Amino acid sequence: MTRGRHPSDIYHDREKAVMELGIGAFGDANWDPETGKRISEAQAIRNVVESGVLAEQVGLDWFGVGEHHTPEFPGSAAAPILGAIAAQTNRIKLSTAVTVLSTEDPVRVYEQYSTVDAIANGRVELIPGRGSSIESFPLFGYDLRDYDELFAEKLELLLEINQHERVYWRGKTRPDLNGEYIPPRAERGPIPIWLGVGGNPASVIRAARLGLPMATGVLGGNAIRNAGISELYRRAAQQFGNTPQQTMLMLGSPGFLNKDGKKARETFWPHWHQFMKVVGEQRGFLPPTRDRFDQDSGPQGGLLVGSPEEIIERILLMHEHWGQVRSYIHIDTGAVPQREVLRTIELYGTVVRPAVQAELGTATIDELTGRATAATV
Repeated sequence: MTRGRHPSDIYHDREKAVMELGIGAFGDANWDPETGKRISEAQAIRNVVESGVLAEQVGLDWFGVGEHHTPEFPGSAAAPILGAIAAQTNRIKLSTAVTVLSTEDPVRVYEQYSTVDAIANGRVELIPGRGSSIESFPLFGYDLRDYDELFAEKLELLLEINQHERVYWRGKTRPDLNGEYIPPRAERGPIPIWLGVGGNPASVIRAARLGLPMATGVLGGNAIRNAGISELYRRAAQQFGNTPQQTMLMLGSPGFLNKDGKKARETFWPHWHQFMKVVGEQRGFLPPTRDRFDQDSGPQGGLLVGSPEEIIERILLMHEHWGQVRSYIHIDTGAVPQREVLRTIELYGTVVRPAVQAELGTATIDELTGRATAATV
């Protein structure tokens, strides 16, 4: 199959086009809709580690761990989880997805992930974001009325710390820094930072203004309905004079794979409904109907649920309109049994990734940016 290239493609040579594939996880301890039981929060964490190790074994490029503070998603501390994966892997990039920076201390964030980066020999990335959930604000004593100011100041500080060994900084959200040295320094230079964006145009422009790659998601609905934000991002990046290496897009979606597409949807549906029911109760919306789920997981849908062949087509469709350089699927939602999660990871790595890269190219983001990692040093 031959497809038109997206205008954002960095290389004109097809063999050098960039497309990485990866996995995202939270650590899922939801009620299983089939058994009515939950695994322990500790087991949910161990499952994420197992998933991350398998992701490397099947050839995937990236593994990200999100931050939440709820019984259903107890993965509240991504750094030790990523550290455990780092100690058992050699190649795969390890990232937050996302770090809820508004309620974190940027000094501590840098210290934690530069430590994981040392264990991983330079494979760590960060995705700071404002987060779609707000449970961390009362937990850590922050006021939601300061939502925007907290994120803006803390992002500014994190970027300063990442670039400079000694930091001079003044702000309202934490004590000033007066040239303090913040260890350990990441061994291979600044840690790659992508800005997590939910689709708000101001956040999209912020990513461009700061010269940061952007990470966003398609969480349902039509797979290309909101692709206009990718063009907004690229136009803004061009106006700010950003390089192609700064202007990259990562795209994530919930996903579930089975060799048979119909079976994938039948298996995943009760778990997706359970997940959306819990989240809906927390945030005030009704869970989707089965008809809506079938539409969202169909040929034009934003849920990457189906056979490997269907998911390959969906990622290629998204690339035509979004122009992403990395696609990842989020694999633990609604107490999907771990054996099914591992099967999804295996199919994504051994079937989907080779087919997508055969169509779009096999270059890595590190080759684009020139950043050395343990795999290249």
